[in-house]
Amino acid sequence: MIPVLLPPNPVQHFYRGGDRIAALRGIVPETDHQPEEWLGATVSRFGDPRTGLAITADGEILRDLVAADPAGWTGPVRGRDAGDVGILVKLLDARQRLPVHVHPGRGFAVEHLDCPYGKTEAWYVLDTEPDSAVHVGWNTDLDRDELDRRRDAQDSEWMLAHMNRVVVREGMGILVPAGTAHAIDGGIFVAEVQEPTDFSILLEWSVTTSTREESHLDLGFDTVMPAVSSDRLAPEQLAALISEVGTAPAGTRFRSLLPAAADPYFRLWDAATLGTRTSVRPAGFAVVLISEGAGEFVGGDGRLPVSQGQVLAVPHSFGDWTVEGDAAVLVAEPGAGWPTTLATAELR
Repeated sequence: MIPVLLPPNPVQHFYRGGDRIAALRGIVPETDHQPEEWLGATVSRFGDPRTGLAITADGEILRDLVAADPAGWTGPVRGRDAGDVGILVKLLDARQRLPVHVHPGRGFAVEHLDCPYGKTEAWYVLDTEPDSAVHVGWNTDLDRDELDRRRDAQDSEWMLAHMNRVVVREGMGILVPAGTAHAIDGGIFVAEVQEPTDFSILLEWSVTTSTREESHLDLGFDTVMPAVSSDRLAPEQLAALISEVGTAPAGTRFRSLLPAAADPYFRLWDAATLGTRTSVRPAGFAVVLISEGAGEFVGGDGRLPVSQGQVLAVPHSFGDWTVEGDAAVLVAEPGAGWPTTLATAELR
């Protein structure tokens, strides 16, 4: 089985953006509110069974292809169901600040959402405007009653003032553990890798098109707020969530772009052929973005010409693979040990 080429899959959203996705993927945006593209997605938007699902050039839903041949796509391992590939990948191009929000952890999802996955995620910065920042975790311990009051008052200024502000640059990787409050400034373009869900708790809905009643996963704030950490994220803890590996030029050997703490959840690699070939990636499901140049994708099942802006869903049955030519690639894979790691989730 050869990799499947995935046509652009832009997603309409409340916030502005998407021009850098369109430029990379070679399309003309339909509106200025298509700031996300879901790459190789076999899960959809929360409460919407279709939006976000990856579709092939032949009009087939990738999830259905995986479910029809799980051994071919994910090998001897199985996730929560036959269509599960253990990861969700997005391009996110924000031209306005995203709201302060939180994603629940696996234990909460098992208990309340009938799902083994939470939504730990990570960002890899592809491009950014000067002085644009991400906001990750609280910079002081918060009183939970105070947090509830500020949430209900939609006190954006208070929330942002109590968060760690991190100015980003191209090539930075930032891990956002489940339970951690976070937001992204306008001007930042990232590749986002995450657990395969769309679970979000909005602490700040007033800057979105959502209402208070659409901000708590249909569970009520009394139920979801225990999934939100109110603890300080100390400087040394924040530093451990940031990788600078990608700020240096890529070589032919695949390198990990995220902190080691991301490995149980997902992995993100890059490499460049430099006119020869990359090192070998082992067989397994992967979502691959050709970020620059052109070349050939080479595996045990054949060769496939590739060029900048293309996205591939790579099946396990393609075998070990490499890239030849003059290209750079970004590779997202399920976490190390997936899916056995799902059984080790801790309750939050």
